[in-house]
Amino acid sequence: MRMSLIRSRLRQNKVVRFISLMYPTDVMPSHAARAGFDAVLLDNEHASWDRREIQRMIALHHAAGIDCLIRPANRNPPDLYHLLEDGATGFLFQMVNSAEEARALVRALKFPPLGERGLSAPAFDNGYTWGNSVIDYMSAANEQTVIVAMIETPEAIACIDEIAAVRGVDALYMGPADLSLRLHCFDRWDDPPMRDAHARMAAAAARNGIAWGRPGTSAADIRTLVAAGARFILRGGDYAAVTEMVARYGHDFADALGGTADG
Repeated sequence: MRMSLIRSRLRQNKVVRFISLMYPTDVMPSHAARAGFDAVLLDNEHASWDRREIQRMIALHHAAGIDCLIRPANRNPPDLYHLLEDGATGFLFQMVNSAEEARALVRALKFPPLGERGLSAPAFDNGYTWGNSVIDYMSAANEQTVIVAMIETPEAIACIDEIAAVRGVDALYMGPADLSLRLHCFDRWDDPPMRDAHARMAAAAARNGIAWGRPGTSAADIRTLVAAGARFILRGGDYAAVTEMVARYGHDFADALGGTADG
C-alpha cells in the first residue's frame, strides 16, 4: 500500500504541512503538491461531499503523490474504514472529548490486535488484490493510517493527557474557533484561557510522544508554533483563497473604473 508522507515526516520530527478543501476541486491536490504541502484535508463536517466525489479526490491525491486526510461527517466504523479502503490516508476527527472516544476511533480504524477494523484486502489501498500477504497488508495499514484528535472543548482540555495517551492517536489538533467559543473568548486566541489550553495540549503531546498543532495564520505564526514544538499545521484553504481572490479582482475593477462598485 502507499506510504504516508505524514507518517514519514512525523517520524523525522518534521512539520506536516496541510491545507483544507471544502468543495470538490480537482486541481487542488496537484497544486498543493507543487506548493510543498504534504496533505489536503477534505472537510466533510462543514461541507457536503458525494461518496464518488471523495473517491475521485482521493485518487487525485494518489496521482499527485500527497496524502488525503478527511474530516468525516460521522463516526460509523464501516463508513470510516471504507474510506481507508478507497485510499484515504486517515482522519481528523472533530470534537474528541474523552479518551474513550479516542479509543473507539482507534478500534474502528486499526486492524487486530490494535483494533477491530473489518478486512477487505482487494480494495484500492491494497491494489484490488488478495495476492499480497494479508498479514503484511494489515500491518502496513495499521502503521500508515493517521488518526488526529481535534481538541475543541473544555471537556477535552480537562482530560487532554488521557486522550494523548491513547495508543493509535498520532496527533492532537486544536480547533481554535470552537474552543475559544466555549471558553467565552471567541476568536481571541491569545486570551489567557486559550493560552492555557494551548500549553496543556502541547505538554500532553510532548509527554506522550505524539504530534500537536493548530491552524497557522501567517508565516510568523507558523514560526512561533514550530518553535513551541508544533508539527501538525494547517495553512489556508479553498474558501479563503476564493473569497480573497474575488475581493481582490473586484478591487481591480473598482480601481480601473473609477472606484465605484458598479463601474
